[in-house]
Amino acid sequence: MRSQSAGYPDVKLHNEEVFIVVKTYPRPSTKYRELVCTAGITKLGKWIQLYPINYRYLDFDNWYKKYQWISVEISKNTSDFRIDSYRPIEKTIKTLGLPLSTDSDKKWSKRKEIILPTVKFYSIKELEEEYKSDKVSLGIFKPKEIIDFIIEPDTETWSKNQLRNLSQIRLFEQQPKPIEKIPFRFSYLFTCKDSNCKTNHKLTILDWEIFALYRNLKKQNPYDIDLNLQKLKDRWLTDMWNPKRDSYLIVGTQYPNPTFMVLGVFWPPK
Repeated sequence: MRSQSAGYPDVKLHNEEVFIVVKTYPRPSTKYRELVCTAGITKLGKWIQLYPINYRYLDFDNWYKKYQWISVEISKNTSDFRIDSYRPIEKTIKTLGLPLSTDSDKKWSKRKEIILPTVKFYSIKELEEEYKSDKVSLGIFKPKEIIDFIIEPDTETWSKNQLRNLSQIRLFEQQPKPIEKIPFRFSYLFTCKDSNCKTNHKLTILDWEIFALYRNLKKQNPYDIDLNLQKLKDRWLTDMWNPKRDSYLIVGTQYPNPTFMVLGVFWPPK
């Protein structure tokens, strides 16, 4: 038995190799304590989401990184209507070699060989239509223009319910440090290349890397938040979207919310 669309992995439990491309910042979950949205590409070139994963509670040896192949047993997540969502058995996760480094591959050639053939959308509107018709919840596309990188204040602490979820203790499991609540929201304002898409779009960014960068900047300079935010903006706007880069947005939804968000940016040099 196969998934609804050709090329997607088998719906039954089986072993799959996945090239990890994005990981989102951990968020509290009532059912799973905390969740990390992980998405990657199969050997057949299909984007799939591995959900749910308690990433920080995995054995350290199984802490996969971006641009790294993993092996994992998965089956179709029957409680999730998205066609590209699969439930992993966390204890079966194994990393396959090291992440694809750019130290000796300055043009990101090996990464591009895997990722760029999956680019098939021209706009967020086109992807939203695919979500409505086929429940496709992941995609990568090149926007026409990134107009701005927007920083907005957010709550400084988790809610009581979120704290309660995060404090769940399970026997015989390592207990990582509590997730730091980042008191800002980050988003991109952009336009699409599709002539039928005539409006500006604002999408929230969930990539783990942006929150990790904020935490590192804060650790280095805890007293100048404005400077830290400017450095963060320089990275996520000026560096990632300068004319020397061939940059793409990787977007997806988080169950059960149908709203697309930025899960990551692929920004190889031209």
